[in-house]
Amino acid sequence: TVTPDTLNQIATEVGEQSIISRAGGAPTLAVGMAYILHGSLGGLMDVSFWYHFAILFEALFILTAVDAGTRAARFMLQDLLGVISPGLKQTSSLPANLLATALCVLAWGYFLHQGVVDPLGGINTLWPLFGIANQMLAGMALMLCAVVLFKMKRQRYAWVALLPTSWLLICTLTAGWQKSFSTDTKVGFLAIANKFQAMIDSGNIPPQYTESQLAQLVFNNRLDAGLTIFFMVVVVVLALFSIKTALAALKEDKPTAKETPYQAMPADADSLVTQAKRAH
Repeated sequence: TVTPDTLNQIATEVGEQSIISRAGGAPTLAVGMAYILHGSLGGLMDVSFWYHFAILFEALFILTAVDAGTRAARFMLQDLLGVISPGLKQTSSLPANLLATALCVLAWGYFLHQGVVDPLGGINTLWPLFGIANQMLAGMALMLCAVVLFKMKRQRYAWVALLPTSWLLICTLTAGWQKSFSTDTKVGFLAIANKFQAMIDSGNIPPQYTESQLAQLVFNNRLDAGLTIFFMVVVVVLALFSIKTALAALKEDKPTAKETPYQAMPADADSLVTQAKRAH
């Protein structure tokens, strides 16, 4: 049984004033990691050291995930915009790069704003969406790796990419379906939105909320559901195209993709870079 004294003791050991009502799962994970590392390493370093180590690890992970996600989104967006205007697809074009980057950054800013104005806190809006999208992105990258192996006639190694891909797709598509369509008001985005909408329609508004706050919760949960469904559709479409491309590659007698031959970096590479910068 967890008692208030236990929680206060844990807070003291990890160097926090309190661990109650901390937003998100990051502090909870950090506390668990701190005690596991402290115990498994024979008490090496204080629990507070491992707690802050875990917090730093999580912060760096999230920052790098957002950075990688933004970069990938920019390339994908440029490919999509290239359907409208071929010039926007050119990654060597500075205006096209700036446009795609600006759109991606504005999208992040919009979601952060929606999280800030969410009456239940941004973590309720952003964290489930981030978790699903992050792992779906990993699955998409692995699918592309598998396709490249098929096109290089190295399909005997494709299982290295296909095995984790299968697991990621099963987990993320199942989670996405549950978060979108579950009738449990503690799980499904649409179920939560319908619950708050019913409160507005009936006029039975809880004292801790205003009608505008409930309307914001309805909008945010419906937005999460729409984006989750969109992500799922993108992943399924990419999976179908990956299968089609892999089957077409199997019918070819020769590799249809190859690695660029290795070229050693010149010994005077630094001076060449310096000269190129001065030339511009």
